[in-house]
Amino acid sequence: MSVDQTITAVEAQAPPRHRVRLPLAGMIGAAIVAFWVVVAIIGPYIAPHDVGALVDDGFGPLRWGQPLGSDYLGRDVLSRILVGARYSIGVAAAATFLAILMGGTLGMLAAVSRGLVDMMLSRFFDGLISIPSKMSALIVVAALGSSIPVLIVTIAVIFTPGAFRIWRALAVNVNALDFVEVARARGEGTGYLIREEILPNIAGPVLTDFGLRFVFAVLLLSSLSFLGLGVQPPNADWGSLVRENMNGLAEAAAAVIVPALAIAILTIGVNLLIDNLPGRGSSAGEH
Repeated sequence: MSVDQTITAVEAQAPPRHRVRLPLAGMIGAAIVAFWVVVAIIGPYIAPHDVGALVDDGFGPLRWGQPLGSDYLGRDVLSRILVGARYSIGVAAAATFLAILMGGTLGMLAAVSRGLVDMMLSRFFDGLISIPSKMSALIVVAALGSSIPVLIVTIAVIFTPGAFRIWRALAVNVNALDFVEVARARGEGTGYLIREEILPNIAGPVLTDFGLRFVFAVLLLSSLSFLGLGVQPPNADWGSLVRENMNGLAEAAAAVIVPALAIAILTIGVNLLIDNLPGRGSSAGEH
């Protein structure tokens, strides 16, 4: 057998790529996620009232034109939920993407480089991951303020060490396979190995990791907003809406329950989707 034939045979060991076919539960999850993404995009344009307009008395009843009533100041609850979707989903998605970009890239780099680079990056992120996420978020936001950029960067930095560990573990397994060693023997550089050999073969698990981190980011942002350190007035995310209207639970339950349900439904939808992704593999631990 010639050298070229040997290389071709070894490279054929790479896992084949299949079309994604979701089961029913996965399609339901995808539909839920797609619905909320559309709401986040068009919500401010279809809201029946201006998000800050006083349209009724505080904790007004459900009525025509205000199907969810009004909040503690008399603002339309439905309008604020539609606009709040942009902050809850947008901030969490941006923070998750940034965390995956930083942690995933460095994780694959550590796996491919090995040696001193791997050791230094691993020890650095081991130190960061030991810091409790909510405590560090509270300290940073309290010190720097809770602007949208600060929230995005803070949440991203919190979840970067976890992304690094998972992406590195996945990349180490693929990096040890024969077709990667053949590519390295051909003289391919680190960038090629990451882009062409490793990343396509860990796509399922890393999509799962992205979904999990997005859920954690939504919950962390909602927790910060519930404590008054998240999205600030006059803007609001779903966590802020729950906090603002807690005192009116008996009079205007929809102002509290519906934003909480929105968080729960989005979380369930993402979990249904990622639990049913083909070839998703396993993803270790929260953070």
